[in-house]
Amino acid sequence: MDSKKILEFCLEKGLLLDKEVLDLFSETGDVESLKLIIEKIKNNTEKRIITKKVFFENKNQVNQFFLTLPEENQKKLEKLKIKLGLSIEISHEQEIVYPSIGVEEKNPIKEKQDLKKEKGYGVKILSKIHSFEKKPDVGDFIKYFRNRFSEMKNILQEHSRLDNLVSINKISGDRQRISIIGIVSDKRVTKNKNILLEIEDLTGKIRILINQNKPELYKKAEEIVLDSVIGFNGSGNSEIIFANEVVFPEAIITEKKKSLVEEYVLFLGDLHFGSKLFLEESFLKFIDYLNGKVPNTPEVCKIKYLFIVGDLITGVGNYPNQERDLKIIDLEEQFIKIAELLGKIRKDITIIISPGNHDGVRLMEPQPFFDEKYAWPLYNLENVILTENPSKVNIGAKKDFSGFDVLTYHGFSFPYYANNVSKLMKKKAMNSPEEIMKYLLKNRHLAPTHTSIQYFPLKQDALIIRKVPDIFVSAHTHKSGISYYNNILVVSVSSWEGMTPYQEKFGNIPDYCKVPMFNLKTREVKILDFEKNE
Repeated sequence: MDSKKILEFCLEKGLLLDKEVLDLFSETGDVESLKLIIEKIKNNTEKRIITKKVFFENKNQVNQFFLTLPEENQKKLEKLKIKLGLSIEISHEQEIVYPSIGVEEKNPIKEKQDLKKEKGYGVKILSKIHSFEKKPDVGDFIKYFRNRFSEMKNILQEHSRLDNLVSINKISGDRQRISIIGIVSDKRVTKNKNILLEIEDLTGKIRILINQNKPELYKKAEEIVLDSVIGFNGSGNSEIIFANEVVFPEAIITEKKKSLVEEYVLFLGDLHFGSKLFLEESFLKFIDYLNGKVPNTPEVCKIKYLFIVGDLITGVGNYPNQERDLKIIDLEEQFIKIAELLGKIRKDITIIISPGNHDGVRLMEPQPFFDEKYAWPLYNLENVILTENPSKVNIGAKKDFSGFDVLTYHGFSFPYYANNVSKLMKKKAMNSPEEIMKYLLKNRHLAPTHTSIQYFPLKQDALIIRKVPDIFVSAHTHKSGISYYNNILVVSVSSWEGMTPYQEKFGNIPDYCKVPMFNLKTREVKILDFEKNE
């Protein structure tokens, strides 16, 4: 009935109303105020078709008009303001301009994150903000791999086992003992069951042979994947080198940090909000826990940080016929509703959220910030900090403590390595994702093989693990796992979505509603379980 009255009024004024706006207006139950708003739009613009964009373009005037309404009417229209994007701090229509690599420039997202940091949220984003404006060409991929090789070579040169290190073009025709660093361009098994690699550096190519009669060495060589940058020690000439040692870049930290203050950080991911299988009752139970509504949980007041590492929503159009699996079929509505849930969490917990492959951003990595066009409700949450994927974030820094560096990566590359590295295949690593994460730490790269993901060929490879993190957290597999690797805490998070037919088809067995909690002072890890017991 309200929609009919609104349409009749628009016809009287010679206006057409977009169906989306009409639906939003019809939900308010305050026809008289809406008529005044429409009149205001008519008088302040030359538009005769009223869409959400018209409201965005006249945001300041409309907001000023809202303030002239009685307080009771303003409350009725508050939800409408949010859905029209009139309450967000970063305007819905604003174009986000990302700076070039390595250049600190102003942009609205970073400024808002810095403002939150200044308010005392104890979080510092260490990652650079990347530029994706230029369409890549073949030359960009060549530069990308050349620069990646140079950076990885610098990392490997620190290893003492690579003595007498030379470039490939400096190897003479005489047999000699040498070390080299190269990117793996080919790998095969010979008829004698030896592994034969072709590697190259910026000066040339050479073959490396790993003899099957050296079982430990052979086992290490089996783990080598194409396009990874590896060091080799052995003897040979300019034609071939017979390896005695294989040296991976290896991520290592020498000591396990401990904060001076007892604080907790929690890790989540793969909520898939909007799916019919979203475990909402369990998630509401988790929110009650965070807000101190669960008895006998004194530790909850010390929870200060919450990471959500991708697939916050289930998205739209991620696979054929996905609409059959959706409870909420509109991408923006999924973000609106999940923001309402996250908004219930007490405000002294900082929530750090990065995107995944379901979150309405492009799949090419690094993935940019959530698209403000759809995810604007997240930007309006005062205790939420958004990052790219992957990202490096520092938490818990104090006057006499440097804090913990946390590397977050959703994990889209994981299936490739689980299905192509023999060691991981034997362990069925999609059900033990912490093993994949250890493997990537070993390679100091989140996706070393060219075909393992779609990626943007930036001048600096955003997937290199340059500075070794204290904590590495991922998602994507829907499996919970906790481990340590070279003193690095490795965390894989579980899912908040029930078993999907896709997972069942491939034999993936999800874990549900398990939340790792890390004590920054004692380093104790505890798994909180919010799975509903039938």
